[in-house]
Amino acid sequence: MNKSLPELQPLPDAERQHVAVVGAGLVGLCTALWLQRMGHRVTIIDPAPPLGDASYRQSCSYGNACTFAPHGVVPVATPGVIWLVPGMLLNPLGPLAIVWRYLPQLVPWLRAFLASSGKSEVERIAGALAVLLSHADAAWRPLVTQAGAERLKRHDGCLYLYKSEAQFRAADAENALRERHGVAMDRLNRADIQNMEPNLAPLYHKGVLFRDAYVFSSPRQLAFALAEAVINGGGEIVRGEVSAIEPRDNGIGLRIADKQILADHAVVAAGAHSRKLTASIGDLVLLDTERGYHVLFPQAGHLLSRPVCYPEHGFYMVPMADGLRAAGTVELGGLAAPLNPKRTAMIRDGVKMLLPAAGQGSDEWLGFRPSMPDSLPVIGSSRHLPRVTYAFGHGHVGLTLSALTGYLVSQLVAGQPPAVDLAPLRPDRF
Repeated sequence: MNKSLPELQPLPDAERQHVAVVGAGLVGLCTALWLQRMGHRVTIIDPAPPLGDASYRQSCSYGNACTFAPHGVVPVATPGVIWLVPGMLLNPLGPLAIVWRYLPQLVPWLRAFLASSGKSEVERIAGALAVLLSHADAAWRPLVTQAGAERLKRHDGCLYLYKSEAQFRAADAENALRERHGVAMDRLNRADIQNMEPNLAPLYHKGVLFRDAYVFSSPRQLAFALAEAVINGGGEIVRGEVSAIEPRDNGIGLRIADKQILADHAVVAAGAHSRKLTASIGDLVLLDTERGYHVLFPQAGHLLSRPVCYPEHGFYMVPMADGLRAAGTVELGGLAAPLNPKRTAMIRDGVKMLLPAAGQGSDEWLGFRPSMPDSLPVIGSSRHLPRVTYAFGHGHVGLTLSALTGYLVSQLVAGQPPAVDLAPLRPDRF
C-alpha cells in the first residue's frame, strides 16, 4: 500500500542551518537532498563519495541489488530462527552464516536478534516496517525527478520462487504476514513462471510476484545522479573520514584528519561504519554488519525481466544496465575480514544451475549491510548530543527506505513532528 507524504515547506531564513551529513551512500545522499529542500546548507563527508572515480566501489550502495522492495516487511529473525543457529555456525557457505572467529564480538547482537524472533515481536516489527514501507515510494518520487533518474527505473515486480510444494507452503506464514500489511502479491504456478521468465531452468514449482517492487538499473548511476543534484543545489561533498564528532559553541565539530568542519547540526548516515561514531559521542548502539556479496554476469542482463530470488539460495538475480547481478546472502562477520571467494563461488554455482545461459561472472564484490538485531533502522537523535541525528542500520531495505529516511531526518532537524512514529527506531532501544 503506497501512502502519500505531506509536502515539506522551505524554512524561514532564520531557521535554516548548516548540516553536515556523514556518509555518501544512498541514505546520506537522499538525506542531503531533503535537507536542501527545506533550505539548509549541506556538506556531505565520505572517504569514497560518488564523484566519478573508482573509489565509490567501496560503498555499500555501489554493490546492492538496487531493488525497491515494499515486500520487505518480514524481519530476518522470525519464529524458529534459533534452530538455524547451529547450521549458521557449521556451514560457512550457507545463505545465512556466522564467521566463527567473530562470534565473541557478535554475542550481544545475536542475543538481541534471537529475542526479536518471538511471534509477538515479529508482529510488532513487521508493523513498524510496514508503516515505513508504505511511505517509501512517495519519498523517492520527488528525488528521482529532481535527479533526472526516471530513466533508471524498471517497474516489473519481483519474483520469489520455490522448488517444491513443501517449500511453497513453508513460506505461507511470511506471505500471510505480508498480505496482512498490504503487500500486493500474486501467487503463480509453473506455467505462469515459465511464461514470465523462459530463460530460467525449470526447477521451480510455484512462485510469488510482488507487483509493486521495482529496480534502479544501476546503483552507481543512481548515486551519481543524486550527488550531482546535491551539488547543483549548492551542496558540498568532501572526501574524508570523520574520526570524531564533538560539541562546539552553538554547534558541532567533525574531525577529519588534521582539520575540522564546523556545522550547526550533524547527521550520521555512515552505514555499517556508524557505530564507531556513535561510540565516540557516548551512545552505545547495537549495530553490526551483514557481509553481502555479489557476482556480475555481464552478458546475462537480457535473460531476466525482473529480480528473481529463490529464498533457499539467499540471493537475488537482477537484470541491470551492466549485466545480471547476483547479489545477497548474509555472513555475520564484521568489517575486517576480506572477501571469502568460496561464498562468491557458491553464488556462481547457484546462478549456473538456476540460469544456465548466464555465462561467466566477471566481477566479485563484498559490501557491508548495517544491521540492527530487529531489522529496523535507527532514525533518531543522540542522547548525548541533540544536535546529532542518526540515520543508519537499514539492513536489507536500505535502498527502499533511503529517501523516506532523509525525509524524516529533515523533519527532526527542523524540530517538526515526524510523519511516522519513530519510537520503534530510537537509537537506545537495546
